[in-house]
Amino acid sequence: MLAIVAAIVFFTLLDYVLLFFLKGSLMAARVLPPRFSIGDENGVSLVITNSFPYRIKGQLIDELPFQFQERNFQLPVTIGYKSRETVSYNLRPLSRGEFTFGNLICFASSPIGLLKRRFKIAEPGMVKVYPAYQQLRNLQLLAISDNNLTGAKKIRRLGHSLEFEKIKDYVLGDDVRTINWKATARSSNLMVNTFTDARQQQIYCLIDKGRNMKMPFEGMTLLDHSINASLALLNVALLKQDKAGLITFSSRVNDIIAADRRSTQLHRILETLYRQQTEFKESDYEAVWSTVHRGITQRSLLLLFTNFETYSSLERQLPFLKKIAQRHLACVVFFQNTLLKEIHESNPDSIEGIYIKTIADQFDLEKRMIVKELRRHGVLSILTSPKNLTIDVINKYLELKARQMV
Repeated sequence: MLAIVAAIVFFTLLDYVLLFFLKGSLMAARVLPPRFSIGDENGVSLVITNSFPYRIKGQLIDELPFQFQERNFQLPVTIGYKSRETVSYNLRPLSRGEFTFGNLICFASSPIGLLKRRFKIAEPGMVKVYPAYQQLRNLQLLAISDNNLTGAKKIRRLGHSLEFEKIKDYVLGDDVRTINWKATARSSNLMVNTFTDARQQQIYCLIDKGRNMKMPFEGMTLLDHSINASLALLNVALLKQDKAGLITFSSRVNDIIAADRRSTQLHRILETLYRQQTEFKESDYEAVWSTVHRGITQRSLLLLFTNFETYSSLERQLPFLKKIAQRHLACVVFFQNTLLKEIHESNPDSIEGIYIKTIADQFDLEKRMIVKELRRHGVLSILTSPKNLTIDVINKYLELKARQMV
């Protein structure tokens, strides 16, 4: 028994000497991307270098930003003798703003493994979380592809736009209605006219930041979903050679970016969207109409991102929407309440469940009445879930261009 105790004491002292007196150290660097994309998986890499003359096993504790509410984030790591290891993990932020990382700490042990030494191996760092810019690369295919699939839904593409592009030789599959008979008569081959989408049209996203946009869905507010969809839509519009503009408002009009298609326009829009926050005030649609009336003189496509939960909430704003629709092509984008939709589609088996389902049916009816009322006054609408918002909005834009309405 005494020999066992002596052996434990000996190896403990040896472990202590290896960890605290032997020359060597741990160094690390936290590699962060220039910015995070909200709602997407963002990679973080930890590069750890071991200068001890033996293998190190340890637990990495990265002090994540408080927004993630993660209190026990640990990563195991094994680093060979005088070597370097990279440990990676992903984070999915659900809000915009500055995210500050704390220290990177490693509890390391020698091959003996009886003791652990605490190392602070990386300093705090900060990264900004921007609107979902990662999705832009995938959605760019919508702007350059003639396929009818967006990756989720089909788009009806009707007719041709009015802008003539060029005359070319007929190939199998070309529309025979586009044959240019005069050019064909002067040539020995069939010639057809080709057309391109109308360009230089003004596309504006109007984003409501009032209290009705604070409703959460999958951890993100409706405002964040609207910002992500607006960024994707305006990027597609720029690739389609249209002009992209932005207006944000709540109790007053906050930001105005005039429609343009300069190379810096998307970056300017991204920086503006990064700063947006919801407010608890009622949105002033009269101020929006006044701004549109004075500032947008050319007929434009205006997509208004807002949320009407009841028919009465629409009635208060309808006069201003009608005035906007008199001079522009207006489209109101608002949201389905996915929880109420689930209740609406359920089959209750109790009196309380029947009462709840009846209320949900009433709200669902009012949503459909809002769509009909907007259509009756010449205002387009998109009623969608936050999950499908981006695809539905881009689909609508491409459909309107195909129908020569933009």
